[in-house]
Amino acid sequence: MAVRGVGRQTPKVAESDTMTQAGTGGADGVSRSEVKERLERLELPFNAYGVDPYGVSRWHLGVIYEALTFFYRHYFRVRCHGIEHVPARGRGMLVGNHSGGVAVDGMMVIASCFLEADPPRLAQGMAEKFVNAMPLASIWSSRCGQFPGLPENATRLLEEERLLLVFPEGARGTAKLYPQRYDLVDFGTGFMRLALKTRTPIIPFGFLGGGAAIPTVANLYGLGKALGMPYVPVTPYLLPLPLPVPLEIHYSEPMVFEGTGNEEDTVIQGYVEQVKARIADIIDQRRSERWREAEKP
Repeated sequence: MAVRGVGRQTPKVAESDTMTQAGTGGADGVSRSEVKERLERLELPFNAYGVDPYGVSRWHLGVIYEALTFFYRHYFRVRCHGIEHVPARGRGMLVGNHSGGVAVDGMMVIASCFLEADPPRLAQGMAEKFVNAMPLASIWSSRCGQFPGLPENATRLLEEERLLLVFPEGARGTAKLYPQRYDLVDFGTGFMRLALKTRTPIIPFGFLGGGAAIPTVANLYGLGKALGMPYVPVTPYLLPLPLPVPLEIHYSEPMVFEGTGNEEDTVIQGYVEQVKARIADIIDQRRSERWREAEKP
């Protein structure tokens, strides 16, 4: 068997008592006491200066999480389903679709793991190269646990029982135009080889709403190159500033594949397609449910 226990199945993403909806923060939009309490429960080996072996800073995390809490609970009013599928402890790989022309999807997934999981967890991603070329952004990115996308960094994180966030569509996924906002582009295969090599469970998730929050009508690749970025998205109101559109995150059951990571490309591609199909199922099912909800009198 290539994958144990879960196979390919239609994920159940209907609302239940595990569905949480944002909107319970303080009057100022940010519950500082909640962020402080959750930071204290974050199971990271901080030293006396509040820094872990990777350079992740408790202070920087506090600043970022306060900002993310406002956007998560009040601006985007994120609804999160299936957070129980994210492992409370130990290694795990969150694998999902890109949604929106800027990093709203990644930031909200990181926020969900901090605000919804019990105990809270830090989801660590592999930052795009252009982010690490920007002095201020690179410092804050690394202080908050987001590192250059090198295989050795990802391997080490998982071997030390951390939570890794992966978007296999890469930059092509963020470049989707509004009509293609629910489509999935080709997935890279590196995440699968890494999961097999480190024996890490994959937790697929579907992210919905980002394409409406940043309705991209065109991408300026020339301007992006001049600015050291892959492209600059253009919206009907020109600037790629996100609109206050409700967002949804749906985590599905973990998928555990068997292998060493050294399999033939065709084998790896087959495993990748299983993960991609699961994510597509999540998105399609939730879209159908939203249509039915909209048609109710």
